[in-house]
Amino acid sequence: MIKIEQWISDRRSLSGAILLALIVAACSSTPSGPPRAQNNICAIFDERPNWREATFESAIRWGAPVEVQMAIIWKESSFSARARPPKKYALGIIPWGRASSAYGYAQAIDGTWDWYRRETGNSGADRDDFEDAADFVGWYMAKTLVSNGVQMTDAFSQYLAYYEGHAGYRRGDWRGKGWLRRVATQVADQALRYRGQLQRCS
Repeated sequence: MIKIEQWISDRRSLSGAILLALIVAACSSTPSGPPRAQNNICAIFDERPNWREATFESAIRWGAPVEVQMAIIWKESSFSARARPPKKYALGIIPWGRASSAYGYAQAIDGTWDWYRRETGNSGADRDDFEDAADFVGWYMAKTLVSNGVQMTDAFSQYLAYYEGHAGYRRGDWRGKGWLRRVATQVADQALRYRGQLQRCS
């Protein structure tokens, strides 16, 4: 009888400990997946306060406006940490790799990410870490200003250089790509929307 009562007591203690651990985990966990209201920067920052801190730190370090950083990340990944380009298929059915090595919030390719890590000394940077992605975008925008003379507030041209690369932008490859100019216009419009919202954020 004593053994049965002890077993019941032990089971209750274990259940209580598990329940407490689940409650603590639920309260301390950060939201997973992309933010819900992607067209409202105030709502995004309310949901992810660490993103506000990351983008403002990048703005201070590189001079890249928060709204332009966020508009580029929005267009590149829809704020998805593990975003990748779609797979390619041979004969329409056989998986054949991906269009590029782009990955993460900023959709940085392997070579450019390695360049960023070497030059900034941020050797542990991860593309699926938002703080690193925001710093990368600010760094790349600063490179675009130096190499191509594109002002940081010019979200349209900054996105073109981000997508085409500095050399591709200089060559004017984007001029023959109406679809890319339309995408860059979307980025510029989103940056403008975010800028207006930022002025009203609490």
